[in-house]
Amino acid sequence: MVGAGSGIGRAVLDAFAAEGARIASLEIDPAKCERLARELPGCLVNHGDATSLPQAETAMAAVREALGGLDVLVNCVGIFDFYRGLGDLDAGSLDDAFDETFRVNVKSQLVSVKAALPDLRRSHGSVVLTVSTSGFYPGRGGVLYVASKFAVRGCVVALAHELAPDVRVNGVAPGGTLGTELTGPRSLGLDGRSLGGAPGREDDLKGRTPLAVALTGADHAGGYVFLASDRARGVTGTIVHSDGGMGIR
Repeated sequence: MVGAGSGIGRAVLDAFAAEGARIASLEIDPAKCERLARELPGCLVNHGDATSLPQAETAMAAVREALGGLDVLVNCVGIFDFYRGLGDLDAGSLDDAFDETFRVNVKSQLVSVKAALPDLRRSHGSVVLTVSTSGFYPGRGGVLYVASKFAVRGCVVALAHELAPDVRVNGVAPGGTLGTELTGPRSLGLDGRSLGGAPGREDDLKGRTPLAVALTGADHAGGYVFLASDRARGVTGTIVHSDGGMGIR
């Protein structure tokens, strides 16, 4: 599990643990690593940067040694641009903001799969990447976030095609979520801001979804578990929309 320290990632990790899975995590925040180790003593916790292939490979080696290999890879890494449009990005920040957003939101997905690929091929395993409702509809993020999540859609489809029949690759596209600790790019000075801390967020989420629901990480977690399981053995290249019905507005 990559990006398991909080929000949707932590909820997904908890859901796999509840299913009886042997779990491991890769998390960049040392404080979140400590919390995981304390609250989930059965979890193999690795501290590292998911955008770094050497660090991801080191974590994968630890998983291989401790657990004997890997059957399922889930990536929930991401940062949010807090609705910054192209007109809001000055010339001095565009390059760095683009590089940071795509490095975290897109490269981390590819790096984690690359590091785990030998084990996933051996186990005929499954990959579940995190897209977003922002990867389908405008207005659910700024231009960089939306573009990066469209790119993750491309990763799901391209990897599903490339890795079949050995490895299944799918995605989950969560909508707005309560309790997320999703922060922004450091290059835009938004790394100290959390999306989950927005005032009135529960009412806002209920008001924008056809089902009038404000979803939590636990509401999304079942989609990840299903796609990773043998119950979805005929499913690849698919994205599950866990967004309260945004597509029927």
